[in-house]
Amino acid sequence: VQLVESGGGLVQAGGSLRLSCLASGRTFNINMGWFRQAPGKERELVASISWSGRTIYTDFVKGRFAISRDNAKNTLYLQMNSLQPEDTAVYFCAAGGTRAVVTAWAYWGQGTQVTVSS
Repeated sequence: VQLVESGGGLVQAGGSLRLSCLASGRTFNINMGWFRQAPGKERELVASISWSGRTIYTDFVKGRFAISRDNAKNTLYLQMNSLQPEDTAVYFCAAGGTRAVVTAWAYWGQGTQVTVSS
């Protein structure tokens, strides 16, 4: 499975961005997720979604971010609203995992930078 993210950029606090992740290869019936890694910090789960659409969010994004997927287009999305400077990080698309543990996920994209200015 190959994953390519897009949609990152610079946005002011309170703004929105939509990340996309195009998957290729054997993507049928696998979980997908978004992680992020801020400078000097460990990579952490943002949200995940099953093939059937069941979602899991970490507390710091509940009510602000929405994960979704279009299986026909092999694309994963992350709609990010009410962005704050602490959301600044490299955001990674991942596939083939089931938990918040980074090592539990098999496939990774190269990451896309999200920078939120105050």
